Amino acid sequence: MKPEGKFHHPRDWRTRGTFAKVKAVLTEARLVSEHFSQAPQKLSFYNWYGSARLFHFRVPPDTILLRWLLHVSWDSGPTCTDAEITVHFRYGAPPVINPLGTSFPDDTPVQPSFHVRALLSTMLLGNTTVNVSHPAPGDWFVVAHLPPSSQKIEVKGFVPSCAYIFQPDMLVMRAVEFTVLEPDVPLPQILLTHPSYVKIFVPEYTQELRLELQGCVSSGSLGCPVRLTVGAASLPNNFQKVLTCTGPTPSCLLLLPSPPWGQWLQVTAESLAGPHVSVAFSAAATLTAEPFTLLIACRPRSVTFQRLFQNSTNQSYDATASHLSLSPAHQDRSRSSGMGSGPFCLLSYPVMREDMDVLSVHFQPLDGVLVLVRSDKPSVMRLRLDTGMDSGGSLTITLRANKTEVTNDTLVVACVNAASPFLNFNTSLSCTTAFFQGYPLSLNGSSNTANLVIPYPETDNWYLSLQLTCPESPEDCDQAKVRVQTTMYLVPCLNDCGPYGQCLLLRRYGYLYAGCSCKAGWRGWSCTDNSTAQTVAQQRVAALLLTLSNLMFLAPIAVSVRRAFLVEASVYLYTMFFSTFYHACDQPGEAVLCILSYDTLQYCDFLGSGVSTWVTILSMARLKTVLKHVLFLLGTLVIAMSLQLDRRGIWNMMGPCLFAFVIMASMWVYRCGHRHQCYPTSWQRWAFYLLPGIAMASMGITIYTSLMTSDNYYYTHSIWHILLAGSAAFLLPPRDEQAEPWSCSQKLPCHYQICKNDRNELYTVT
Repeated sequence: MKPEGKFHHPRDWRTRGTFAKVKAVLTEARLVSEHFSQAPQKLSFYNWYGSARLFHFRVPPDTILLRWLLHVSWDSGPTCTDAEITVHFRYGAPPVINPLGTSFPDDTPVQPSFHVRALLSTMLLGNTTVNVSHPAPGDWFVVAHLPPSSQKIEVKGFVPSCAYIFQPDMLVMRAVEFTVLEPDVPLPQILLTHPSYVKIFVPEYTQELRLELQGCVSSGSLGCPVRLTVGAASLPNNFQKVLTCTGPTPSCLLLLPSPPWGQWLQVTAESLAGPHVSVAFSAAATLTAEPFTLLIACRPRSVTFQRLFQNSTNQSYDATASHLSLSPAHQDRSRSSGMGSGPFCLLSYPVMREDMDVLSVHFQPLDGVLVLVRSDKPSVMRLRLDTGMDSGGSLTITLRANKTEVTNDTLVVACVNAASPFLNFNTSLSCTTAFFQGYPLSLNGSSNTANLVIPYPETDNWYLSLQLTCPESPEDCDQAKVRVQTTMYLVPCLNDCGPYGQCLLLRRYGYLYAGCSCKAGWRGWSCTDNSTAQTVAQQRVAALLLTLSNLMFLAPIAVSVRRAFLVEASVYLYTMFFSTFYHACDQPGEAVLCILSYDTLQYCDFLGSGVSTWVTILSMARLKTVLKHVLFLLGTLVIAMSLQLDRRGIWNMMGPCLFAFVIMASMWVYRCGHRHQCYPTSWQRWAFYLLPGIAMASMGITIYTSLMTSDNYYYTHSIWHILLAGSAAFLLPPRDEQAEPWSCSQKLPCHYQICKNDRNELYTVT
C-alpha cells in the first residue's frame, strides 16, 4: 500500500478520527506499538552525498503500520532564514538521490527516490508525519538535506552560521498474532470490522504462488466483498499486490510468479461489506516448486509443501550429465503443465563470496568464471548481499560471451533480481518477479559484452539468471550452448570515482557507506558528469597560478635577509615551499604532484601561513631581540596546537595574530608617549611602506573571507598568496641601526665605540 500522502500533521489524524481507530485496533486486534529514535543531526546544504544526513532504522517483522515523525529545529540568530528541507526514504539501502540533477554513469539504471519536501517554517508548526502501511521488515534509511549549496567558500567560524537540526522518530505497530497459512490446507476466516493478518512461508525454488479465496459468503451482500493485500510495502517502488473480490462468484484467484524465496509473505484480508456485516471464506495457497538442476538434479515441477521436503535428497551431478529420468506420472504432469517431454529445470551455479575489504566483495562461480547458458533452462547464480553491511557500495556485473558462440540469430538474455530470480524467459523478457522489477541485460552477435551497475543494492539475496533465446528461429536453439564469462564485484565506488573524484568512506554509527567527492568541476554520482568540468588546459593554468603565485614570497625573503631578519626569512621560505607543493598536490586529474602525504602538506601550509603573519606583526613591534624570539617560538607552538584541534577554524589562527597585534599596538603607543610624537616618526615610512602594506593585507583578508567561490578559487586564492607575501614585504621594519637614534658613550681602540639605542640594547659599531 502506498504511503498516505506526503506530510501530515498530527492534528489531521485527530480530525479524521484516526487515533480512535488506532486505539480500537490495538485493543481488539492485539497490536503492540514500539518507538525508535536516533540522535539529531545538523543539516547541511547539499553539495555531495556526504553533506546529506543519514539515519538507519530496523523495522521489526509483522509490522502493520510504520509512522515517521520528523522533528526540526533551528537557531534564532539573525543569519537563520526559512529553508526547504528534503527528506528521502528507502527500504533495504540508502536512497540514491540526485538533488543537483547530474547524470549517472553508463549502464547505471536509477529510479527516482521517494522524498518529501517542506519549508522549515511549516515543519516548525508541529511534528510532521509520513505513514507506510504494511512496511517490509528490515533495514530502512532516511536521508535529509537542505537545498544545493552556493558556490561560496565559507571560512569556518568567521561568520556565525545557522544550525538546522533534524531528528526522525519511528513508530511501528505490529501484530502479536499472525495466522500461518499452510500450502494446500484451506484456512477458514471470518471478517467483521477488523482485518485478518495471515502469513505464508515461501521456500526456495518456488516458481509460483497461487492464492485463492473459496466459498466466500457475506451476510449482507452478494458476491465476495473482500480485499487481499499481499506482500510488504517498500520504497521507492511498491509492488504490493491487491486483490479485490467483489464479483458475483464465491471465489477469486491471485497468481504470483517467482515470489521471494526463503521469506515469510504477509497477507492482509479486509472486509468491504461495511460495519456489522460478516464475511466468511476459506483461504488456500498452492506452491509450485521449481525443479532445479544443481549440476544436475531435477525434481518434479509441481509438488505439495510436504513433498517438497520429503523429496529433498541431496544429489550432485556434472553439468554435462544427462537428466534424471522421471516416472510416468511425473512425465504426464510435466506434459500437462506445458513443459513437453521432460521436466522444467534450472541450472543452479554455486557462487563463492570472497570478502576483500570494507564494501569490497568478489563473487565467482565455484567452477570458474564461465557459466553455461542453454535455451531449455535458465542458469541461475545467487549473490549473497544479505549481511546488512553490503548496501553501502555499488554492485557491478559484467557479462562477456565469445563472438564465435553468439551469432546474429541467437540472443543471451539475463536478469538481475533481488529476493527471487526471474525464470519465465520463454514467455516474457520483462525481468519482473512477484515483488521486484529486475534489471535486464542481453548479449548478441553485434554486442558480446553487457555491463550493469547498481548503486546501493538492497540488503537481500540477489540472483543473476541467464537463458539463450532465438527470436527468429527457435529451432536453432535446441542444441545451442553459450559460455558466458561473469565478473561480479561489490565495490565502494565505481572506478574509484575516476581521476576527478575521491572515494570517501562515510559512517553513521556502525553502518558504513561510500560516496564520491568530485573536483575540477566534475559532478555526478561517480564524478562522470563533465557538463561543468574544466579542461586539461584550465587545470594546468589553475595549478600554475596556485603554485607560482607563492614565488611572491621571494620579496619578503629578500627584504628580511637584507635587513638581517634571518628568522623571519626562514619562516617565509618555509611557507613558500610548503604552500607551493601543497597546492601542487591539491590539484585533481592531470596536473598533480605530491612530494609528501596530502594531510602533511596541508598542515604545513596552514602552519606556515599562520606563523608568517605572527612573526611579521611581532617584527613590527620592534621588541628586544631575546623577547622577540621567545614570542616567535611560543606563538608557533600555540598555532601548531590550534591547527591540530581544528585545522580550518579561522579563530584558531586569528587569536594568536590578534594577540600579536595588541603587543605591536601597545609598543607603538608606548613609544608615542615616550617621544611625544607619532610612531613611526617618518611620513615616508607611512606613505610608502605601512599604508600600502596595510591596504594589501586588508584586501587579502577581504578576498579570503568574502569573495572566494568554488569557481574562482584558483584566481582569488592566487591573489591571496600575492597580497599576503606583498604585505609582509612592505610591513617589515627597517634595520635597527637605520631606525633608532644611537647613544655612544665609550670609545674603544681602533675607532670602535659601545653604543645603545632607546631600547637599551648595546651594540659595538665603528
